Amino acid sequence: MWPKQLPSLLPIILGIGLVCGLLQLDMNTFIYQRDVMTGEPWRWWTAHWVHVGWRHYALNMLAFLSLPFIFPQLQRQTLLLGLLVLPPLLSAGLYELLPAVQAYAGLSGILHGIFVVAAIESLFIQRERKFAILVLVCIALKIGVEKWMGYSETAQFIQAPVLIESHQIGVLTGIIFILLKTVICYLKHKNSLTKL
Repeated sequence: MWPKQLPSLLPIILGIGLVCGLLQLDMNTFIYQRDVMTGEPWRWWTAHWVHVGWRHYALNMLAFLSLPFIFPQLQRQTLLLGLLVLPPLLSAGLYELLPAVQAYAGLSGILHGIFVVAAIESLFIQRERKFAILVLVCIALKIGVEKWMGYSETAQFIQAPVLIESHQIGVLTGIIFILLKTVICYLKHKNSLTKL
């Protein structure tokens, strides 16, 4: 059975996949490069849409494409807003928390954030709750195992080191995103009640 949100999410996912693929053609213009971030602000977003190679690109696109199948209730506006807000938050996290990181590329930190957002939102859907808890536990375990054991197999596959801290910051940005979204929804609801 196909997820009911697939028709609204698939064009976004395929569009992002196409943009990521096109950016690969001139990746050095778009990667996170610490010394030029303030002078080239597009990199706060594009750093997460380019990859260190085509294997890295394919791996992240497969994970991205799986999103509507894992979270069939994921809303189009949540995905779009996440793709707009999470990249600069993650770049800011890298910039402030990891000053030694001079260059970075990849969608995996954003994917961790989006998966957290989708899982937390799924907690409020009765039939999705247990699965959402399982996903959140798996993400927490994955982050712990990465911190403890590293990521050598993936690094060998993509032929580049894996910055596991980007996954950790991605999870944090997903939580921040949910908190901001909740506050905004609360304020909108409160404001609409005062108009009655």
